[in-house]
Amino acid sequence: MDDRRTVKVSKYLSKHLRHQPERIGLALDEGGWIEIDTLIAAAASHGFRFTREELDHVVDTNDKRRFAVEGTRIRASQGHSIDVDLGLPSATPPPYLYHGTVARHLGAIRTEGLRPMNRHDVHLSSDRETATRVGARRGRPVVLAVDAGAMHCDGHVFHVSENGVWLTQNVPPRYLRFPAPH
Repeated sequence: MDDRRTVKVSKYLSKHLRHQPERIGLALDEGGWIEIDTLIAAAASHGFRFTREELDHVVDTNDKRRFAVEGTRIRASQGHSIDVDLGLPSATPPPYLYHGTVARHLGAIRTEGLRPMNRHDVHLSSDRETATRVGARRGRPVVLAVDAGAMHCDGHVFHVSENGVWLTQNVPPRYLRFPAPH
């Protein structure tokens, strides 16, 4: 499968497993799971055909491990804008986590902190390199450090997804460390 096709199938899966399953007639279960055969048939009936082999290729080669397969079912690992319960246990975060963004959002972040926006949780990375890549998707990246240890001590709950993304409901401004201005 060529790279363009891999990206196309991956984006299709993300859209329908994270945001708009109803658009192709899918009803995910409470944990976000759907039978793979049901997904493939629904996509085909809405004009987008892909094979089980292509789906497996996308799942196996996605560097962010965006999708999880369990037996005959698939779901997105995190990033949903629809109501799902991933069933992730709470976890103790490392002392610092990181969030990649761009400069144009810093004013709002200084005032409001990090909010989930159209997702269920704020996504955080365990290392600066990953946060840099995330921020770079929207322009020149700015990496914020999150005092996750202090947040946890203050009662904020963290979860870690199957693909290593740290999740929390929000990050108030007092827990953020901004880089020095240039």
